[in-house]
Amino acid sequence: MHMIIYPLVEASTADEALSTGKTVFDRLVGAEPHSCAAFDYYVTFDEEETTVAGKARWGDLPTAAPVTSDEGEELLKRAWETTTETFQRNLNRVKQALEERSDDEIMRDEGLARHAFQQVGASRGPSICLYDQHATGIRRRGHLDRLLEETDERETCWIVPADVHF
Repeated sequence: MHMIIYPLVEASTADEALSTGKTVFDRLVGAEPHSCAAFDYYVTFDEEETTVAGKARWGDLPTAAPVTSDEGEELLKRAWETTTETFQRNLNRVKQALEERSDDEIMRDEGLARHAFQQVGASRGPSICLYDQHATGIRRRGHLDRLLEETDERETCWIVPADVHF
């Protein structure tokens, strides 16, 4: 399956933002030493050679955009909406499992109950689409707001989309 993930990174230029974003993506696919793969691979939106991922799958998204630009605001809005919708969908599955399943059925993962529990608690992977520049999942609005407020005055906060497979 494919999805778009978006790290928020501090950078002075779009090229620097893309480079920092690729470092985040490398961590998330296990390409760096001591990193644990949350996704199989990624394709950034500057790659033209692929016919099955990136622009070919999702259309023409920016390679990187300042979060204060129109493109950046739209990407951030899309990412946060996906975050909240995914969380709510998984939380509803957890609530339903607790109401409808016995402890033994949950232990046996009937109806994928335990999987839903895991998705609600995940800090990276398919249930998280926003990341900071250290590859930490952004799961709460407070975390997102703090990142947006704490950007160094000399730098700009950029959002860098990538198509990932999991």
